[in-house]
Amino acid sequence: MYQTILEGHSFIRWLVLVSLLYSIYIAYKGYSQKLPFTKKDNLIRHWTATIAHIQLIFGILVYVQSPIVKYFWKNFNEAIQNVNASFFGIIHIFLMLIAIVLITIGSALAKRKSSDEQKFKTMLIWFSLALLIIFIAIPWPFSPLANRPYFR
Repeated sequence: MYQTILEGHSFIRWLVLVSLLYSIYIAYKGYSQKLPFTKKDNLIRHWTATIAHIQLIFGILVYVQSPIVKYFWKNFNEAIQNVNASFFGIIHIFLMLIAIVLITIGSALAKRKSSDEQKFKTMLIWFSLALLIIFIAIPWPFSPLANRPYFR
């Protein structure tokens, strides 16, 4: 079960990244070209936040089942010295929670803005900040903190 959830979490990461990149592109284009905020733009905003929340659920399931995280909390004083254990025990979940909060706030604020320009600008700022944090917190194969393959 753990392996299946972990693979799902790894796969959904790509959906989160693609949806965020697309949302940021749409927001930049809409803001810079002063385009109207259409129903399609609103759906993109909504689905980006929804995909991120689905990823959060998978991430929490992985976190509570992870042998690395269990080791980290059972052997905290020793494990805190281990970069890999510290990354998955604290850093990854903390940064990802911040990113999800930013996406959620950005989506909610954009939905409530009155002007189209403000909707695009709000999405652009909040989603870009979230994407930056997500890029830092993903265990890329080249990451010095903890590395995992692109695909499980």
